[in-house]
Amino acid sequence: MKPYFSLEKLDLYHGDASVLETFEKGFYDLCVTSPPYNLSIEYQGSNDFRAYDDYLNWCKNWLKNCYFWGKEQARLCLNVPLDANKHGKQSLGADIIIVAKECGWKYQNTIIWNESNISRRTAWGSWLQASAPYTIAPVELIVVFYKNEYKRKKQTSTMSKEEFLLYTNGLWNFSGESKKRLKHPAPFPRELPRRCIQLFSFLEDTIFDPFSGSGTTILEANALGRFSVGLEIEKEYCELSKKRILESLSLV
Repeated sequence: MKPYFSLEKLDLYHGDASVLETFEKGFYDLCVTSPPYNLSIEYQGSNDFRAYDDYLNWCKNWLKNCYFWGKEQARLCLNVPLDANKHGKQSLGADIIIVAKECGWKYQNTIIWNESNISRRTAWGSWLQASAPYTIAPVELIVVFYKNEYKRKKQTSTMSKEEFLLYTNGLWNFSGESKKRLKHPAPFPRELPRRCIQLFSFLEDTIFDPFSGSGTTILEANALGRFSVGLEIEKEYCELSKKRILESLSLV
């Protein structure tokens, strides 16, 4: 498949992560991604209104594909919510971990991302009462998996000592990204892929994001001297990514 947009060490494709034939086997070293959360967010072409079991089956499909597309030492950093309220309270993070393991991914560890900017809400009918209270955790998960070989041979790292000590602390504290600023309904901040890429990959590794969205992962991978491959199902966001990347490199 021909890339929608290419630069040196960067390729963005317009396509579907559910289609196995999109890529060849074993092309990437690290996948950093955040799939649609099935929270009825208004995307242009993606279905974010699935029944919960259908959503998990869809996740199994693309997770299998990502497993196939990864090298033997491939790693996966999967950003997902702790839980979800759609279709009743659902243990979304735990359920996706189970699905990923069913696809062959081996679990390594979980990083807690404290966004610290989620607004406070209360449930009507349970104010100051034990009748139906619920808690809101301003955190998301970054679950780390690997394909077959977790330990890799030492190569060129791009982390400082201070960054290594900060990133290996499993509680990451930084704010989320503005939807309005990036013109995307569910962007994540550059700090998230930057930390994952620095900690779990080497210089000139290939970084992959099957839900490229506004291009944050591939943009950061390119800035860190990695090869980057993005896949995005919606043409509007491919164009948004292209514009954002060119602007960041001062090419427009």
